[in-house]
Amino acid sequence: MPGYISLCKYTQQGIAGIKTAPERLKQTKALFEKMGVRLVGIWWTLGEYDMVAVCDAPDDQTMAAAALASGMRGISTTETMRALSEEEFAQVVSKLP
Repeated sequence: MPGYISLCKYTQQGIAGIKTAPERLKQTKALFEKMGVRLVGIWWTLGEYDMVAVCDAPDDQTMAAAALASGMRGISTTETMRALSEEEFAQVVSKLP
């Protein structure tokens, strides 16, 4: 399945309810699973972004829907990018002239 990396920032609402973050993560995992997206891992970070999430999804449309559904909760904003696996990258490079 294609991989995706999301860079996340808490909204004011998200940071105000930070103590419920572990429960919200469980809810997000369940939501993503229903949508066909696997949350591989999430890491809380220091710096410009508050979290980094790695997901697998069947396609870009499914991942976009999951990101939008998560955003609708108002807890965080995301910047999501498609990530190429080693195998996918090798396939891309093999097409170079």
